[in-house]
Amino acid sequence: MKQGAAVTAPLSSLDDERRAALLAAGEELFKRPPLFVKGVVGMPHLPDPFPVEVAFAGRSNVGKSSLINALFGRRDVARTSNTPGRTRELNYFSLADGRLALVDMPGYGYAKAPKSLVRRWQALVRDFLRGRAPLRRVFVLIDARHGIKPQDEEGFDLLDEAAVSYQVVITKADKVKAAMLEKVLTETSRALATRAAAHPEIHVTSAKKKSGLAELRAAIAGIMEQG
Repeated sequence: MKQGAAVTAPLSSLDDERRAALLAAGEELFKRPPLFVKGVVGMPHLPDPFPVEVAFAGRSNVGKSSLINALFGRRDVARTSNTPGRTRELNYFSLADGRLALVDMPGYGYAKAPKSLVRRWQALVRDFLRGRAPLRRVFVLIDARHGIKPQDEEGFDLLDEAAVSYQVVITKADKVKAAMLEKVLTETSRALATRAAAHPEIHVTSAKKKSGLAELRAAIAGIMEQG
């Protein structure tokens, strides 16, 4: 992995005191709305490096914008749409008085856009992953209804190649029954087991039910703390 990449322990493995401290830190971190910094369409336009940066990636329509909004308890942070592929830039948000950046990455796999534009997005994401030193973790979102798709496998390959630490977040957990969710978790764990840059802990979330959000906030707080 990149030098300085965060490898935080799973929350479930921490003692009660440490777990409680991270949960409180995560709540505090996302209490205030973030400051939108800029939308980036090319590497020369990236903002100055933040001390710590984390990014959210996933197939189009995976619920990325809804999850980011839910983390802040707001509806107006990331733009949501019924049209897949609306996030067309690296959208930078500043948290904790500039000590942390959250990056909303373009969705992949279903963007309704000209192929030339899609290729440009893909090149931007590839260069960003390979060349952004402060990037400590990429949270890759997987829809609980569908599990890992070939586009996700391609994303994992790119992250492994770039040696960027990444962690899977299951979204829309409220949309499936418990047996289906368990199946998706088992298959996802198996798929990640042999991948060098994948974090072992999988977050299960529902933006609608607000489940799993506290743990995800805590994980991000832990990454910032290590940064």
